[in-house]
Amino acid sequence: MLGSLFYIIVFPGLIFLITFALIAEFIDRKIYARLQNRVGPPWFQPFADFIKLAGKEDIVPADSNAKMFKVAPIFALASAITAFLYIPLWKTSSLLSFKGDIIVVLYLLTLPTLAFFIGGWYSTSLYSRIGSVRSLTQLFAYEVPLFMGILASALLADTWSLKGLAEFYMAHPWFWVFNLLGFGVALISLLGKLEKVPFDIPEAETEVVAGGFTEYSGRMLGFLRMTLDVEMIAGSALLALVFFPFGLNVNPVLGFLIFIAKILFIVSLISLLRTVVARLRIDQMINFCWKFLVPLALLQLLLNLILKGVLLK
Repeated sequence: MLGSLFYIIVFPGLIFLITFALIAEFIDRKIYARLQNRVGPPWFQPFADFIKLAGKEDIVPADSNAKMFKVAPIFALASAITAFLYIPLWKTSSLLSFKGDIIVVLYLLTLPTLAFFIGGWYSTSLYSRIGSVRSLTQLFAYEVPLFMGILASALLADTWSLKGLAEFYMAHPWFWVFNLLGFGVALISLLGKLEKVPFDIPEAETEVVAGGFTEYSGRMLGFLRMTLDVEMIAGSALLALVFFPFGLNVNPVLGFLIFIAKILFIVSLISLLRTVVARLRIDQMINFCWKFLVPLALLQLLLNLILKGVLLK
């Protein structure tokens, strides 16, 4: 019982996850700045920003649905944190592992976007509603290729369990190479989920101020920003396990260091991609996902079906 509480609250649960998420935000912002020939923030800036927001007053718009407005940020953050708890880190299993947990993790990582929509919509602000509708519209564009890219790897492993997937690729060490196309699709789709350039359309500050977050302040805005940081770690951890399933079931310290390295590698790729590509319009984003990412994800599924029939018959 005490071990489970420690796992959930301290390590690798809430405290570790929030600390690592803020560190990853610093690394993302620092790389992004250096690639633009800027200095970037000091290492403590994300921590200072969160503490500052936590100390500010929460202002609820007079015409908003106060209950939905307040619940949405908490629901979004709780969903992202829970998703991370299902993902094996340096072992092939986690505390919450079970058959079919891949579907649960993908579902939990979808809920924050829905919470962003609800919070923005019930703010009743014009800017918030435009941003929240854009968030929901993007969801139907990037979510399909993201799911297909990840599930293609699970299809080759013939399992819907993250533990089973990790054990399969440990038994077949080089099979992960066949999934690199799916990794590219999932990585680009993850940018959409995190609403980062070129898919930061819901928060386009030159158009709709801060999108669905426009009316938020204080702790609630801090929770929303923290959700995106935690979601970046959870999404990166999922991609690291599915597409780079090595360094598991080794020495715990070495396995943990490999886990950190894989997460930071994916965060660095996210920073690089959002530096070299300009923001798309919402119609361009949808066209890109359905015309390019979905066919590539289908190709990955087809390749894995062929490989499964040839290599694993």
